[in-house]
Amino acid sequence: MRISVVDVGSKTVRLMVADAEGGVPLPVHTAKWRLRLSEQVEPGGPIPGEAVERLAEAVADAGRTAARWGAADPLAFATAVVRAAPNRGEVLRTVRDRTGIALCTLPGEVEAELTFLGARRWMGWRAGPLALLDIGGGSLEVAFGRGRLPDFVASLPLGAARLTHEFLAGGEDAPEPEQVRALRRKVRHQLRDVAARIRWEGPRTAVATSRTFQQLGRLCGASPGRHGPFVERRMLCSDLGEAAGRLAALSAAERARLPGISAPRAAQSLAGAVVGHTAMKLTGLESVTLCPWAIREGILLRHIEDGPSWWAEVVRRNDEAPAAPAPVPLRIATTSG
Repeated sequence: MRISVVDVGSKTVRLMVADAEGGVPLPVHTAKWRLRLSEQVEPGGPIPGEAVERLAEAVADAGRTAARWGAADPLAFATAVVRAAPNRGEVLRTVRDRTGIALCTLPGEVEAELTFLGARRWMGWRAGPLALLDIGGGSLEVAFGRGRLPDFVASLPLGAARLTHEFLAGGEDAPEPEQVRALRRKVRHQLRDVAARIRWEGPRTAVATSRTFQQLGRLCGASPGRHGPFVERRMLCSDLGEAAGRLAALSAAERARLPGISAPRAAQSLAGAVVGHTAMKLTGLESVTLCPWAIREGILLRHIEDGPSWWAEVVRRNDEAPAAPAPVPLRIATTSG
C-alpha cells in the first residue's frame, strides 16, 4: 500500500509519499513548495486571496505528484497559520473546490498527540516516559506520555514566526536587547504551568521535532542531514542558550550564513531559539534528542493502524464546524510499540 500526506506549514507545503507495508511508513518520495504564508499574513488577519490561490496550486501539484508515485489523494492538513486565520473556512473550501483534495486543520492538541505518536514510534519503548517539544511557525506543542499516546498535551501560541512578528519587528535586523527580554518574558509567562507539569512528570527522555529544532541543533553542533536519519543527534540546553545569544547579535542575513540556518528561516531563528531554550530551561531538560519523525509520520501511522475511517472523521468535523474543529480522539490499534 502506498499513501501520502501533505503538510501546509507557515513556510512550505511538504509532500511525503510512503510505502506502508509492515506497519512502517517508509518514504519513497518527498517534495516541497515554498509559499511563506506566515510572511503574507498579519497577526490575527486573513490569508490574502493571492496566497490562497498559490496554496491551492501547490496542493494540486502535490496531489498530481502523489498520483504519479502511485498514491491516492493525500491526507492533507494545515497547521496554525491556516487554523488561526479568520477566513479559514473559505481557504479550505477554495482548496477543495480547486483541487478535489480535502485540506483540513487539526486542533493544536491533536497535532501534539500525532507528533508524539511519531516520536514514540521512532524512539521505541526503551525511551521510557517521554517529553516532546515541537516549535512551528504559529504554535509550540508540548506533550508527555508513558505509553503509545501522551498523557498530557498542550498547544501554546509560541510559534517562531508569530513571535518574530510580535516582538522582533519581522526579524530582519538585529534586535534591541529590550525586545529580546520582552520576548523571553512572554515565553516564560505562557510556559509556566505547562513546564511545571513536565517537571512533575519527570521524563526519562526528551525529544524535539520540527525544522526549527533541526536547524538549531545543527547550529549547536549536531550532524548535518546528509548523514542520514539514523545518526543520533542531541542538543544541550546550555548550547542552545549560547546559540540564542549569538543569533540575537546578528541580522537575518548574517544568521543565514551560520551552519544549519536557512535563509527562509533566518529571520525567525532567534525567536525559535528563545522558545526552545526557555522551554528546556523551565522544564528542567538538560538535553533533547532531535527526532526525525513528527506529525507527518504520526498521521501516516494513524492511517496504517486504524484505516481510513479516522481521516474521514477529521474531514467531517472540519465540514461541520469550519471555524473551530473539535479534537478527534486518537484510537490507536493495540500493536507492539
